[in-house]
Amino acid sequence: MVDARTLLESSILIVDDNPINIVLLENILERNGFENYTSTADPRTVVPLNAEENFDLILLDIRMPHMSGIEVLNDLKEQIQGEFLPVLVLTAQTDEKTRQGALEAGATDFLTKPFQAWEVMLRINNMLESRYYYKRQVERADMLEAEVRRRTKAIRETQLEMVQRLGRAGEFRDNQTGAHVIRVSRVAEIIARGLGLDEESCELILHASPMHDVGKIAVPDSILLKPGSLTAEEWEIMKGHSAVGGEIMGDHPSELIWAASQIALYHHERWDGKGYPEGLKGKDIPLFARITAVSDVFDALTSERSYKGSWPMEEAIQFIKNESGKQFDPRIVSVFLNYLPEILAVREEFPDP
Repeated sequence: MVDARTLLESSILIVDDNPINIVLLENILERNGFENYTSTADPRTVVPLNAEENFDLILLDIRMPHMSGIEVLNDLKEQIQGEFLPVLVLTAQTDEKTRQGALEAGATDFLTKPFQAWEVMLRINNMLESRYYYKRQVERADMLEAEVRRRTKAIRETQLEMVQRLGRAGEFRDNQTGAHVIRVSRVAEIIARGLGLDEESCELILHASPMHDVGKIAVPDSILLKPGSLTAEEWEIMKGHSAVGGEIMGDHPSELIWAASQIALYHHERWDGKGYPEGLKGKDIPLFARITAVSDVFDALTSERSYKGSWPMEEAIQFIKNESGKQFDPRIVSVFLNYLPEILAVREEFPDP
């Protein structure tokens, strides 16, 4: 049961072109303890008044100059778009066409003029109770939605933290600074934006691409940190890090983890089909993996490792150009070259010590 004091705080709008009817309704409301009411004899003001006040109930005449009550109802329906705003129609017209038209336009109930004060108040109280319960339901729904958003955000932040930590763990095996994964992710984001991907996809590749080499966790130090060339057997073990990375991330419904899994598994595939682990070709290779491949190779070439020195920047850029259509997606290479100033700025911002 709704507390009576709560109902008395409701906001009510009276719409009638006859001043006598307005005074009569105002007196009825006042005698029953209602003070929060507004009256208008001009139906054209109803929509702007409701936009300003957000009424809980409207008492509406049907036959009025300038606009009929049904026209007012149609305008209100467009304004509130599905919100429950009870409208009590007070009219001397009792014909079926008028009643049907008003109901189709959104009227909640009818009361025939002349009316009794007790009946007006019963209808008003019943409709205000319905409005109260509707508003409470909306508030509960908003609270639940806010809680779902909060928990979803917390889950996503936890997933992101896990991905970042695993990415750093994989990178620390052969690069103590971890700057490589930062640069790769930032450059991958730049390329994604250059390709015209939406904001969500750009953010996704920024956070997922640090996982590209997580599978290196499973590669023995004797191979990963070997200063010289790898034997054929050692190379096969090294190549296994892609499959291991995909397995570590697994098949999870989270977009972030799914994207990280795709990148870890396929970033060593080649556009010409000569890559690993599955020999995928062209657009069969997931887009995020194709983007990360260019970013990863460029940064690896220009970085010093235990088994190699860093390439001069010009030679690394030329290598990316030469591998367009071979190792790399030509469109991604084109974007990479177009955004070179931004990409080189990332290297300046996050240098190796």
